[in-house]
Amino acid sequence: MPVDWVIRPEGAPVQTGAFSHRAGAAPWAELHVWPHRSLPKRGFVWFIGTTFVLLLVPLAPALGSPVLWGLLPFVMGTLGLLYYFLMRSYRDGEIVEVLRIWSDHVRLDRHQRLKPPRRWEANPHWVEVRLHPHGGPVADYVTLRGAGREVEIGAFLSDDERLDLFRDLSRYLPLRG
Repeated sequence: MPVDWVIRPEGAPVQTGAFSHRAGAAPWAELHVWPHRSLPKRGFVWFIGTTFVLLLVPLAPALGSPVLWGLLPFVMGTLGLLYYFLMRSYRDGEIVEVLRIWSDHVRLDRHQRLKPPRRWEANPHWVEVRLHPHGGPVADYVTLRGAGREVEIGAFLSDDERLDLFRDLSRYLPLRG
């Protein structure tokens, strides 16, 4: 699952309450969420290489004839478009959401390629984790509600991964003292 929790129990405050973390202190829990990659970079290289070889097979009988020059642009165009769209898929999937939890502060940062980072902050005591089984852009849509706003988290995950994320978030939020 493309979710990574970093829990620092030693960083949790002994006493809970408002303003109990030091300025600049590390959060006691940190979540990193990113889209799943079904084709890793190494597999991508093998896929493009194998596709190239397989596209050359139908061209073998045309070697030495003018037909080769008629077919070659279409075969290489197909390979070029395949490469372009796979690379675009990689670039579009460069999204990372980072949720940091302190005793009196929660911050969600969304980093996306070629877009400025987006940030949401709230008091964890008032944050509500919500699961929308229907009516969202995807099934089992997970949102965090607090500080007068409702923000999505992990919308790019699969249905099962979003349910696991909801269970994890429900365990850590809201923090009650």
